[in-house]
Amino acid sequence: MSLHYLTYDIPHRLSDKTHALAERYLDTEEIKNTLIDANFTLPESAPTLNQLFAQNIRLIVENAPLRILPEERLVGAATYLEGPAHRCPGHRFPAISHTTINFAKAVTVGLKGLQQEILVSLGQPDRTDEDKDFLNSLLSVIDSMRIWRDRLLAALPGSGPYADTLIALLKNVPENPPKTFYESLQSFWFHFEFQRLCGNWSGLGRIDQLWTPYLLNDLQAKRITLDEARELLAHFWIKGAEWKGVQRGSGDAQHYQNVILAGVDDNGVRDIDTTVAMLILEVVEELHIADYPIAVRVNSRTSEEMYRQIARVQRHGGGIVSIYNEDIVLKALQNFGYGGHAYAFTNDGCWETIIGGKSAFGYGPFDSLQLFQDALFGVSPEEREDASKWPQFTSIEELMDAWGQKLQAHVDNVNGWMPNYMNDPNNPALALSLLVDDCIAKARPYTRRGAKFTIFATHAGGLPDVANSLLAIDHFVFKTHALTLDELRRHMLDDWQNAEELRRSIASSIVYYGNDDSTADAMAKRVFDLYVKIASCKHDVAGVLRPVGISTFGRELEYAPKRLATAFGTHKGVLLAPNFSATPGTEKHGPTAVINSFCKNDYPSLSNGTPLDIKIHPSAIEGENGLQALVALLKTFVANGGSYLQVDVADAKILRDAQAHPENYANLSVRISGWSARFTTLNRDWQEMVIARTEHH
Repeated sequence: MSLHYLTYDIPHRLSDKTHALAERYLDTEEIKNTLIDANFTLPESAPTLNQLFAQNIRLIVENAPLRILPEERLVGAATYLEGPAHRCPGHRFPAISHTTINFAKAVTVGLKGLQQEILVSLGQPDRTDEDKDFLNSLLSVIDSMRIWRDRLLAALPGSGPYADTLIALLKNVPENPPKTFYESLQSFWFHFEFQRLCGNWSGLGRIDQLWTPYLLNDLQAKRITLDEARELLAHFWIKGAEWKGVQRGSGDAQHYQNVILAGVDDNGVRDIDTTVAMLILEVVEELHIADYPIAVRVNSRTSEEMYRQIARVQRHGGGIVSIYNEDIVLKALQNFGYGGHAYAFTNDGCWETIIGGKSAFGYGPFDSLQLFQDALFGVSPEEREDASKWPQFTSIEELMDAWGQKLQAHVDNVNGWMPNYMNDPNNPALALSLLVDDCIAKARPYTRRGAKFTIFATHAGGLPDVANSLLAIDHFVFKTHALTLDELRRHMLDDWQNAEELRRSIASSIVYYGNDDSTADAMAKRVFDLYVKIASCKHDVAGVLRPVGISTFGRELEYAPKRLATAFGTHKGVLLAPNFSATPGTEKHGPTAVINSFCKNDYPSLSNGTPLDIKIHPSAIEGENGLQALVALLKTFVANGGSYLQVDVADAKILRDAQAHPENYANLSVRISGWSARFTTLNRDWQEMVIARTEHH
């Protein structure tokens, strides 16, 4: 079976052996069938909770099955089924995601360096017994990592043509800092797989910033060629598909393991050399593996060839590569107060921007459209049928004020429990805490404010639908008087029953957000600005940073049954706007108009970001002219001040055929939200959500 379903001219740069390994991972059940449930028994108690967790980790590494394939050029596998289920084997401690930990530090200092850092912290004169217990338990975790390394070393002899090379690698890394590009890949893979063995899902972060110096040194010393480096990166990407097909519902590959490429370095001094980034994009173009969604940081200095390579990958479908407008994101993070740390931004493994390796992150999603509909009726859902209790708004400003009061009450409620956030005494999170600054220095775990930045972001969904609702009410009720507000509310309660002609008129006779229309976009901006103002009322609460984002992450499915029919003419139960993208079906003038509408908002004020989702039919980007059109679309987004763009290329007819014949589309990938997934691993509701998105031709 082909690894693609949209095939333009794809260069064949990788060896046939590497292609065969990719087919083995993607097209058979063999790899998935090597995963098992954890088969060890965790002690019921230990002298301390930290020591119990440390014992748990030791049992994981002592008992995890080893999978070593002779064709692989990297070694180590996360073979417990608890991993893709996001559970810690042993079932005593929760796993952690929505973060990107400091893999770069782990690689560059080695286990010895981490051990030395812990010993220095242990030697501080003010250490309590609790501090010492935590730090000594971290030392135990490092010992467990060495046990896993030693098990791999013992199993490698005679395992295939790469066995001697891998043995030589593991004799240096991860114990010591790597000396070569190959060693840096193996060390990173070791640390990444160790976290996955423990059930944690971390983003990979800025891997090209880490790997590029090693590769450039090796190239200069003629220890490696670009072709050889590409082969090694391909093996890294192939092994990342080891959980293919295990996770269902919202798709396999939803493991929050995003990769960030390119942009200015962590010090804000110079742009990262793009040699590694280009090799990675070439690998993804050729193999079409979606398990590591990629976000490229683009800026005013990004080369034409980088834009073209991004576009070449994007037009093969799957939404695997997205872009951050680095200049806008940096402004947003610096406006929020991260200062020089902002240059190191990654994401939380999905798309929300954080400071990589230094952040304990969480977010609180809510449906702003539901709050708007509550404000519109002014009573509880149980009392909505009683029209005598409905408030009598006389202007759109009064209605916006009522919605704003609902927003403020929601934000105040969340702020009220911030003192208890990230203060979990029952989860030491040892494996993760080892690689998050400043857990070792503070002698405190990630789950108890050990990280340098503890963050809980407010995230609204449904804002474009609020804007469209306000636009419709302003036009049809307050300006043209086509119906009264009470009549409109009654139609919303009745789901437009016996009012189909009116519903169609409201839905189609004015222009809504997403069409580069000044009136519609001005309303969307008012909604955006009011939300950001209210949600940003406090920079931090009880030591917890409170940035602001806009997202749905597929929660359109969850929100739909709780919403009424809308004021802008959609029926109850219809899936509405994802993130801050246009409501499906309302954008009628193509992707450039969508971008222009989106970019009229003040994204430097949105400290946790939001994506624009665009779905393009493959016929629109065929050939050289199509490639240039896609590049122009990306550049327009950046030039107009957008923040983050997710482009998916998909054909609804192919998606429908994949529903009917999933066996023919095992590697058909689509963008979901902050992740990509193979379409056939989505349940029917998620599939329909993807298909329903407006397809631009």
